Amino acid sequence: MSGGVDSSVAAFLLKEQGCEVIGLTMRLSPGSRCVKDAKKIAAKLGIRHYTVDLQEEFRRDVIGYFCSEYSKGRTPNPCVVCNRKVKFGKLLEKAKALGADYLATGHYAKVSRDKKSGRFFIKEASDKSKDQSYFLFDLGQRQLRRLLFPLGGLTKSEVREIAGSAGFKGINDKPESQDICFIPGGGYRDFIRKRIKGIRPGRVVDTGGRYMGMHKGIAFYTIGQREGLGIAAGKPVYVVRLDPRRNEITVGDAAEVKGKELTAKDIRWMGKAGLEGAVYAQAKIRYNHRKSACRVMPLSARRVKAVFDEPQHAITPGQAFVFYGGEKILGGGWIE
Repeated sequence: MSGGVDSSVAAFLLKEQGCEVIGLTMRLSPGSRCVKDAKKIAAKLGIRHYTVDLQEEFRRDVIGYFCSEYSKGRTPNPCVVCNRKVKFGKLLEKAKALGADYLATGHYAKVSRDKKSGRFFIKEASDKSKDQSYFLFDLGQRQLRRLLFPLGGLTKSEVREIAGSAGFKGINDKPESQDICFIPGGGYRDFIRKRIKGIRPGRVVDTGGRYMGMHKGIAFYTIGQREGLGIAAGKPVYVVRLDPRRNEITVGDAAEVKGKELTAKDIRWMGKAGLEGAVYAQAKIRYNHRKSACRVMPLSARRVKAVFDEPQHAITPGQAFVFYGGEKILGGGWIE
C-alpha cells in the first residue's frame, strides 16, 4: 500500500471479496509520506498495517544499479529491477513471514496460468492506456504464483469511481506520479552527478567519425536523445551510439537512430519455457513504445535476437525488450 488510489482500491476490493487483508508499505527513504497515507487508508478499511523498512535494499539493488548502468553508457529501467528484487522480492518474503498466501498490488496487469503447462504468466491489463505488464516481465514462477492484481480488469476511471464510493477522501483526486520515484521532478543528471565518480567530458562525432563538439559525460546521455547536445550540426541530430571505453558519443540523423535488429540477454521465459526455434511476436523496447511485430530467434538458453518488420526508433542498450503473443508475455530480457 502506497496510500495512493490504486493500491487502496486493490485492498478494498479484496476485503469486499471476503479475503483477510493486511497492509504492507515499503519505507524506501526517510520521512516517506507513503507510510502516513497508507496507515490512514488501512485504518479506514479496518485492517492491520505494517511498515517494512527496505531502504538499504532499495539503495543497493535499485539506486546502485541505476547509477552503474548510466556509468556504462546504458539506460536503466529501475522499475523492473525494483519489482523483481524489492517489491516482489523482499516485500513478498515479508508477506509470507506474516502468514500471507498472496501479495496483491495496484498494478494494472493480469496474472494467469496455462492449464496445459502449469506455467504462470503476465497478461496485459484491460485498460491498455494504463497497462504495466512491461514492468513485470522479469518475475519468476515462484513469485508469480503468489501474486494478485485486483485492478487488472478495470479501467482507471472505474478505479476512481470505486475509490469515491468507498469514501477514500483526499486520494481519489491525487495526481499520479510520472517520475522515477527516487528522483522527484525527473532531474536524474544532478542525481547521478553526486553518485558517479569519474564523469568527464569527451568527443562527439558523427557516424563518419567527423568531430562535432564535446559532451559533458557519457552518463548524461541516452540513445535517441536530441535535446541538450550542445552542438551546431545545422540539422536535427540524435545520439545513436555511446562508447564508454573511448568516452565518445556518436550522433546521426533521424534515419541513423533507427534500427531493425537487437540482441537481448538474461531472458526471462514466462508464457513459454524457452524457444526451440523462431517465433513471431509483438514486442516493446521501452514502456511507452507501441508494440511492434518482430521475429524472435534463440541464440542460447537466455539470449535472443529480434528482427523487426519495420525500423524502430532508438533501440537502447539497458532497456527491457519484452515480447508478447497477443496479450500474453512470452518473455523478456535486456537489450545489449
